[in-house]
Amino acid sequence: MSIYREYDIRGIYEKELNEQSVTRIGFVLASKIKGDYVAVGYDARSHSPILFEYLVAGLNAGGKKVLGMGMVPTPVNYFTNYQDWDGITPDASVMITGSHNPSEYNGFKITIDKAPFFSDDIYALGRECEAMNTIPKADKREVTDIDAVTRYVDYIVNEFQHLKGMPTKIAYDCGNGVAGVVTEDIFKALELTTTGLYTNPDGSFPNHHPDPSDEKNLKDIKTVLRHGQDIAFAYDGDADRIAVLTHKNNIKGDMMALLYSMKMDKPTVVGEVKCSQVMYDELERRGCTAVMYKTGHSNLKVKMKEINADLACEVSGHIFFKHRYFGYDDAIYATMRMLELVHDGIDLDAELAKLPKVFSTEEIKVKTTEEEKFKIIDAVKVLLKNPPESFPAIKNIIDVDGVRINFEDGWGLVRASNTTPVLVTRFESTSRVEAQIYEYAINDLIKTAQDSLA
Repeated sequence: MSIYREYDIRGIYEKELNEQSVTRIGFVLASKIKGDYVAVGYDARSHSPILFEYLVAGLNAGGKKVLGMGMVPTPVNYFTNYQDWDGITPDASVMITGSHNPSEYNGFKITIDKAPFFSDDIYALGRECEAMNTIPKADKREVTDIDAVTRYVDYIVNEFQHLKGMPTKIAYDCGNGVAGVVTEDIFKALELTTTGLYTNPDGSFPNHHPDPSDEKNLKDIKTVLRHGQDIAFAYDGDADRIAVLTHKNNIKGDMMALLYSMKMDKPTVVGEVKCSQVMYDELERRGCTAVMYKTGHSNLKVKMKEINADLACEVSGHIFFKHRYFGYDDAIYATMRMLELVHDGIDLDAELAKLPKVFSTEEIKVKTTEEEKFKIIDAVKVLLKNPPESFPAIKNIIDVDGVRINFEDGWGLVRASNTTPVLVTRFESTSRVEAQIYEYAINDLIKTAQDSLA
């Protein structure tokens, strides 16, 4: 059951994801889909095509026909759900990807009726799979190949024709993930001046780990940026997360949202609990609507649809556009929207420099166990009802996802990761010293909570 996660299914190839487990996943998943067609694509990992065949066998055995798109970025997989393929609109899609995990991992991101399939639905699917005693067999293999890549590239090129030939010098790092399947064709068609790193898909990730939220993975692209480029982008393994680099800033997802919203008419923007208070305050100051919600790409997509939001973001670089787009996270599309800002004369660094100065930590992870992580959060909530005398004065507490404690000059967050056995903390203040005070106080609270469970 450990492979069935909050947002997706993820595990180690052969050990956890093998012919038996994956065929069962396909068979049980077929029962959750009302229509006949499922679009399936995969990332650059060497075992992804093998898992494709196992999954197809299960889906076919469950009575579904497969539209096979081959190797694609995750956003291209999502894109297929909004397209007509010779009279067929997929009823669901599955992306076979390990995202930014090490090369031995793989997994499945599932969309049904244009909505994420996640949380309790995934756990229930897992229980059904585990209860099966046999591997289902299909009478025949039913796969129709579709050219999703060309359709997607043509769409992006058409949407951004106004950027054709813009003089900005662009560097980008695909990290040997699948972003390179589409980026080169898009940039070439728009006659953009680009320098690409590690654009060839290679699931062994020979140059660096494809996680742009980790600073050490940006070393090479920063070197390229310093040598004559104007802006740089980096992508994770399946191209649904982006890093944006200028000569002065590594622009996090919450600050990207502020920049993107400049060209929208008072948008509704959804952010996660880890986003800077600067983002929420600045959006409200501009007359926009800012909504704080749970971390996780599936959670944000569902919330966006619920309140008809225009934009959503995660600090890690998941950016979701409903404004002029379909409402899912797409690092390639986010690249083009950022280039559009530059094209329209917006100085990214100058705009960021206007914002209030705050001191923010990166995500700080506290190791724990799967069994205890949510119990610790519950214990912290109890302790906050009567905190120690030395604890900083609390303005209010937001408990939409863990606990985000607002203080006079900043905030602190502690939440349980939905995907790993850790607590995630983050701290922000207008004063570096105050940020450290919040960090020490909340860490003491976590320790007390842990001790109470021992």
